[in-house]
Amino acid sequence: MKECKIAVLGATGAVGREMLNVLEEYDIPVSELKVLSSARSAGGTVTFRGKEYVLEEATDDSFAGMDFVLGAVKGKMSKQFAPAIVKSGAVFIDNSSAFRMDPEVPLVVPEINGEDARANKGIIANPNCSTIITAMAVAGIHKLSPIRSMVACTYQAVSGAGQGGLVELEEQMEAIARGEEVKSKVFPTQIALNVIPFIGSMLDNLYTDEEMKMQNEGRKILHDPELTVTCSCVRVPVMRSHSIAVTLRTERKVSIAEANEAIRSFPGCRLIEDYEGRCYPTPLDTSGQDLVWVGRVRDDLTDGNGLTLWCCGDQIRKGAASNAVQILKYLIEE
Repeated sequence: MKECKIAVLGATGAVGREMLNVLEEYDIPVSELKVLSSARSAGGTVTFRGKEYVLEEATDDSFAGMDFVLGAVKGKMSKQFAPAIVKSGAVFIDNSSAFRMDPEVPLVVPEINGEDARANKGIIANPNCSTIITAMAVAGIHKLSPIRSMVACTYQAVSGAGQGGLVELEEQMEAIARGEEVKSKVFPTQIALNVIPFIGSMLDNLYTDEEMKMQNEGRKILHDPELTVTCSCVRVPVMRSHSIAVTLRTERKVSIAEANEAIRSFPGCRLIEDYEGRCYPTPLDTSGQDLVWVGRVRDDLTDGNGLTLWCCGDQIRKGAASNAVQILKYLIEE
């Protein structure tokens, strides 16, 4: 791999910090690193490969000379800085939702459609975290026979709502243990000892924008514009790692044995057939690593061409930071 100059935009957040960890773990040859933040965080420090780096306030001039910019900020800031990044000649690998559905911007999961990244015009989008995890779990089956439809229910950890989600769950659990009033700020109602079947903003079709990402982004990643997906997104009192129950219908019948082999051999997936006496993964199993674990593969009892499975993956890593670094790694290796 050739050396490259990298800027991390949003280096103080959970995803930005994880990007730095993954760059180090993957041994990416970084000749120059810039860590960029808002004015509020500028002047602080982050550590990379044992060295402290001072956070700089992001401006349009921050990207000059960079080869890649890893974006870990919200869509508004991504849109603000994208023109300057592209003008600088750097490739912007953006984790926000700002450019995912732009037809000119590749939406990439390297194991599935890494070749799409080569057609970039200066911006590459990282998909939604639950979409990445689900797409990884089903991509091997999709190669055997095109997926015509999916029904998915996501069980999303509180860290998907940022650092505030983690703090709120911890504070609520402590309040319950002390017999005190439970207060909710990040989530619309109590999340401790509860589940909330609503994530995102309501759309005209009564689905949320988070739920529609599974279909809209899934079509683009799998190169399957006819794919239909019904999705329900649920916030659960889990710290880290998202889980998804998926029922899919393929063009032809795919047997359980065929599906298991496709998952087992697909890069970045781990098929769970017997793990500590279990046939399924859990969020705790999959936190802090990059594999998508898949288990409980079985026939759908409502459709002869259907299969049902369960998958888990770390949404901060494979669902965000690691996927972005893997895109970068793919490009510099190519």
